[in-house]
Amino acid sequence: MPSDEGEPARLASAGVCVELTHNPLDILKTTNDVKSPKAGAVVLFAGTTRDSFDNKPVTQLEYSAYIPRALQTMLGIAKAIKEKHDLVAISMVHRLGVCPIGEESILIAVSAPHRRAAWLAGEEALEECKEKVEVWKMESFAGEQGGVWRANRDGAAGTKVVEGS
Repeated sequence: MPSDEGEPARLASAGVCVELTHNPLDILKTTNDVKSPKAGAVVLFAGTTRDSFDNKPVTQLEYSAYIPRALQTMLGIAKAIKEKHDLVAISMVHRLGVCPIGEESILIAVSAPHRRAAWLAGEEALEECKEKVEVWKMESFAGEQGGVWRANRDGAAGTKVVEGS
């Protein structure tokens, strides 16, 4: 587990790697984590912070997690998807803390002998991660005080919070 916000929290086992970090995500490292001579396909998904939500200008996202639980959930998802799709390897990395516009908040890389399995596994890993992993985000909007905390799911309703209230 990380001792401070600079040290990533990472769990790994045979062909599976999951990580939570406050640092900017490294696409090349995550891709290299899954490369293998046994793989004919490597698929990478990079989720980035966009500049709007519901037609409101977003200034940043801030991610929070209960790290020990979230890592275990990510590891379970990754192991199940690796087995289901007969992957060579899978790596899932999620950013914590402030994630500015345009920066990656999640990376999912998978490798498989053939492309179809890699495509399907990558999408399934993302959807499972967004649905189940104990990560929450606060969206900050231009011209508004505070932000909206919500589960890390597309379009899920959130709760507006303002500092001091």
